[in-house]
Amino acid sequence: MSIELRVPQLPESVADATILSWHKHPGDAVKQDENLVDLETDKVVLEVPAPTDGVIKEVRFKSGETVQASDILAILEASDGASAPAPQAQSAPPAAEPEASEDDPALSPSVRRLVKESGIDPASIQGSGKNGRIVKADVEAAITARDSQPQASRPAAAPAASADAGAPEVSNRRVEERVPMTRLRKRVAERLVQAQQTAAILTTFNEVNLAAVNRLRSEYRDLFEKRHDVRLGFMSFFVKAAVEALKQYPIINATVDGDDILYHGYFDIGIAVSSPRGLVVPILRDADQMSFAAIEQRIKAYGEKAQQGSLSYDDLTGGTFSITNGGVFGSMLSTPILNPPQSAILGMHSIQQRPVAENGEIVIRPMMYLALSYDHRIIDGRDAVQFLVTIKQQLEDPSRLLLEI
Repeated sequence: MSIELRVPQLPESVADATILSWHKHPGDAVKQDENLVDLETDKVVLEVPAPTDGVIKEVRFKSGETVQASDILAILEASDGASAPAPQAQSAPPAAEPEASEDDPALSPSVRRLVKESGIDPASIQGSGKNGRIVKADVEAAITARDSQPQASRPAAAPAASADAGAPEVSNRRVEERVPMTRLRKRVAERLVQAQQTAAILTTFNEVNLAAVNRLRSEYRDLFEKRHDVRLGFMSFFVKAAVEALKQYPIINATVDGDDILYHGYFDIGIAVSSPRGLVVPILRDADQMSFAAIEQRIKAYGEKAQQGSLSYDDLTGGTFSITNGGVFGSMLSTPILNPPQSAILGMHSIQQRPVAENGEIVIRPMMYLALSYDHRIIDGRDAVQFLVTIKQQLEDPSRLLLEI
């Protein structure tokens, strides 16, 4: 029986998707729930699983093509077992192999990039992941195995190889490569330009002494991790401090809606997370109701999902305020850009031991520069400065976070 595999219902406000990579090709046998193809939208990568066991009979769209909801992606010939279609699956790869090496480079964006950089043919790699999927370790093992071969026995994989076998390798070539933007990168670019063109963005700065937070983390780190199975990081302190400051200055948590100001009576905090596909901002919903442990656990889960490319559209939708931590990359000071339609974003930076004056004496303390970018259309400088001062006070005296003062 033939089954039509269609594009799943796309999230609201998403009109279409792009075929990122096919994991199966005509003639291949598939198992129920095995991922057949990855669809890239503006924010997330959607997987399309097989509804039943069978054999791929026909593929309607190639990698890189755009599809819309309910478009027929492929035709699956259902079967009661995988043994019957085996002869077809064996005879199909030779014809499809050249296209597969280009159109199906990997099972995830990070693996795809590693395969492209190394020149490894993914068809030659035996996947060790779920359902035989290729994971990063598989590619790294294949690279090690290839590099350990004698030079003469290695396959010719470099396009830059000279046609003259006796010519020395040229190392000073001026090489250029044109690579299309991913949908995520294009969407990020659009939103950043939108923020610059529609908002009156200003940034105010301050610095915070994190000695008290460090003492708390040092004293309770092991007990916290043993109790909650997650490390006690800095981000939970900053989320808690931001929520308390937002309660005192609700205009920072508001958005512009036409000629109106929309005040939000809830606190959905976006946390900027780096992923192989670019920067994403998953949301901590109702952060004011979350404990330190719940915040750390959710952020850890989001980080893992971002690396796996499995963040859902709901994970990334909404948000009333954002926090970004350039310090993890070594940034000392920066001006973060708004995440529309939000009106403000807090930037964290590197912690540095610096001399500061305390009670008339110069002492060394762990200091961090803070930056608050805000939309001056609705947020006055006074509110922005006092908001940032409130965050500073909360972090320099963490007992305020417990007392909510």
